[in-house]
Amino acid sequence: MARAVSRFPPPVYCDVLPRHLYLHVPFCARRCSYCDFSIAVRSVVPADDYVGAVAAELAMRYASAGRWELDTLYLGGGTPSKLGAQGVADLLDAVRVRGQLVPGAEVTLEANPEDVTAESASAWRDAGINRLSLGAQAFDDAVLRWMHRTHDAGAIRRAVDAARRAGIADVSLDLIFALPDSLGRDWDRDLAQALALQPEHLSLYGLTVEPSTPVARWRARGQMREAPEERYEREFLVAHETLAAAGFAHYEVSNYARPGHEARHNSAYWLGVPYAAAGPSAHAFDGDRRRWNVAAYAAWMAEVNAGLDPKDGEELLSDGAKALEAVYLGLRTARGLPLMAGEAARLQSWQDAGWAEIDTLSVLRLTPLGWLRLDALTEYLTDLRSRY
Repeated sequence: MARAVSRFPPPVYCDVLPRHLYLHVPFCARRCSYCDFSIAVRSVVPADDYVGAVAAELAMRYASAGRWELDTLYLGGGTPSKLGAQGVADLLDAVRVRGQLVPGAEVTLEANPEDVTAESASAWRDAGINRLSLGAQAFDDAVLRWMHRTHDAGAIRRAVDAARRAGIADVSLDLIFALPDSLGRDWDRDLAQALALQPEHLSLYGLTVEPSTPVARWRARGQMREAPEERYEREFLVAHETLAAAGFAHYEVSNYARPGHEARHNSAYWLGVPYAAAGPSAHAFDGDRRRWNVAAYAAWMAEVNAGLDPKDGEELLSDGAKALEAVYLGLRTARGLPLMAGEAARLQSWQDAGWAEIDTLSVLRLTPLGWLRLDALTEYLTDLRSRY
């Protein structure tokens, strides 16, 4: 059965426009072994076509928006740096046609290290990029090859240096931990290598095996065994101790920042505030309703170019779903979750186990040990609240 479509312009999805915008740039040179994101592998990136389609989606969806002020803009993917210097500049120009980046707005570009040169970094900075999120993932060349990354460890160091010389003062590094034992990865060494580059921010993610990825096929054929839970826990806790000692705040379960360098765009997600989005597979939220676009790049392009809404689906959050999200988002961040009357006594066992702390204002915050049990603790507390 054909999917129902509607002609643009559709209604703006909230009375007050979101102050945060995410653009999904799907292009990659190669799919990484662990990746299940919506990407489009291209040897030649059709930057002009993509930028034109994003401009069309923004214009059609927010045709009646009027003045639109943005506090954050995030170019994610995929590999947005594959757009090149001019492509990124053109994409930011397309955004400025519809909205205005307020003074001090956070403008983030996700980049692979091999794309960051003195020339590209300077051009991105001139275009308005002031935060660079580098997909480093590891500092071991053998591990990077296993991940199907298209850079080596040296490229990470050169990319950070190029960003600094260009005047991009906010650099974040992504790293993946809990890799298979067979790789012999030295997590402590990688943390030291990352800290030596003096980033303002780090995002650390444990390896997860998603369906239909190369690592899932390797596991199914017995060619790979996931890291045991004990090592996952050890590496998570070692990272916390190491980065805290280096002056980083562990402000969200997977994220660390030097004071004043927390990711403002991602923090908007964790605060549950509205955000806009465009591009293939992009998700938007108006405070009550979540919507998402078709995932495949070619399908998204075809819909937009035909003047059709590329929306693939939407969900109106029930009161129960909102309650679950409020608990989950509160527990995953260092800001914590305000407790309701009588809840603190019921959660004494969490404190006794070292999973949580409750301050004098009855705000519950998980410890690193608690974050390792985030899903289970969220389920428990949500179930407890449902009985009130």
